[in-house]
Amino acid sequence: MNKTIRRAAVFTLLLVLSLLIRATWVQFYDGKALADNKDNRRNAIEQYANPLGNIIVAGDAVTGSAQTKGGDLKYKRTYTDGSLYAAVTGFSSQVYGATQLEGIYQNLLDGTDLQLKNPLDTLTNKRATPGDVVTTIDPGVQKAAFDALGDKKGAAVAIDPKTGKILAVVSTPSYDPGQLSAGDNNAWTKLTKDADKPMTNRALRQPLPPGSTFKLVVAAAALEDGLYPDVDAKTDSPNPYTLPNTTTDLKNESASAPCENASIRVALQYSCNTVFAKMAVDLGQDKLRATAEKFGFNDKSQDVPVRAYPSVYPSDMDKSSTALTGIGQFDVTATPLQMAMVSAAIANDGKLVSPHMVSQTSDSGGNVLKNYDDSTETKEIVSSSTARQLQSAMQTVITDGTGTNARISGATVGGKTGTAQHGENNSKTPYAWFTSYAKSDSTDKEVAVAVMVEQSDAARSEVSGNGLAAPVAKAMMRAALSN
Repeated sequence: MNKTIRRAAVFTLLLVLSLLIRATWVQFYDGKALADNKDNRRNAIEQYANPLGNIIVAGDAVTGSAQTKGGDLKYKRTYTDGSLYAAVTGFSSQVYGATQLEGIYQNLLDGTDLQLKNPLDTLTNKRATPGDVVTTIDPGVQKAAFDALGDKKGAAVAIDPKTGKILAVVSTPSYDPGQLSAGDNNAWTKLTKDADKPMTNRALRQPLPPGSTFKLVVAAAALEDGLYPDVDAKTDSPNPYTLPNTTTDLKNESASAPCENASIRVALQYSCNTVFAKMAVDLGQDKLRATAEKFGFNDKSQDVPVRAYPSVYPSDMDKSSTALTGIGQFDVTATPLQMAMVSAAIANDGKLVSPHMVSQTSDSGGNVLKNYDDSTETKEIVSSSTARQLQSAMQTVITDGTGTNARISGATVGGKTGTAQHGENNSKTPYAWFTSYAKSDSTDKEVAVAVMVEQSDAARSEVSGNGLAAPVAKAMMRAALSN
């Protein structure tokens, strides 16, 4: 073989080797990237080639799958009472992806989760039969909250204080996730451009100023710190209270309320701004922030399992701003989930069981893959003595204070109202809040709730936690204790 032929042969061999290497690279590296690309239509075709697994509420599926009449996607997602459970399920769409539980457990629900596969399925990359997600939601409590909120813009959360199970997650206005299943562009455009933002989960993902409901956290901090020995000790609280380093006098909603030097019990009963603003300054922002963070504020990884937006207690403030945080204003924000956690910890003698809205996941045969009820974490937020004193004071709010609309026959109820300023100089309609707990007098059932009404058709003068939010909480608590 002459030199020219030999060189040509070597060059050709190198070309073949290069081609083989490139083909291997494309198949095993680029191929995976292409297969995982969200814009790869083949993924959607495969995902919706068979019915999906279901999300379960109290033993019944609130999701389903239906065959389509045309196109390359054989099945689409369906929902039972979609608007009622949208804040729990989210949506699964052939075009717009998946959110909430539909998104978190997408691999389980479409059969690609490795937990579902046997060795042969893993070897052949065959999809297994989809699994199911079993929630902690109580349909009676969920419906009570949804119906009671009605046309109001707002949100509500209910938690079992002893177990951490989330019994209800409601956000209004809601939407029907079934409208998005097949990629209805008109429905998507209408929902995304709606000024009321119906696809925003207000219960978990819209922190707002909590107003006077935050006074529970301030009271807890004062008792834990020893600033006051008990809820009936007189405080050092002038009325009005001049904000530190300013000439601004902070007043109370009712000029006749006995707020001057009022005890914590009386200050919660009449929702005395002066008492808790001064108390926040006396404690200092660091101590108050530390207590707030024990309850869950400033937690950026609060998963239930949906990632909740963090509720915030701010830092680096002057004393006048610290005073305003004492009444749940300035830069303090909270979700209904967070304020329900505050009441849950107080109701459970100072211990907070990690809230969760998924009880377990299972395969198609009903075999449990993971039990979340058995993996909860319990933290002591405040001492049992502090918690029981706050329970007593919260009960006074219901029996003789600003929360009378939440009274329930046959149950012990404790609560706190809140009305938070909205807009510059409170120019917009205030937010109405209510957080509470209830314990049945005849059974061991109990529940903690929080309700936030962002907007309603009530006149501004009628906006209050007791007027708008407490009746919603009452409906939820009654449903939880009666079921």
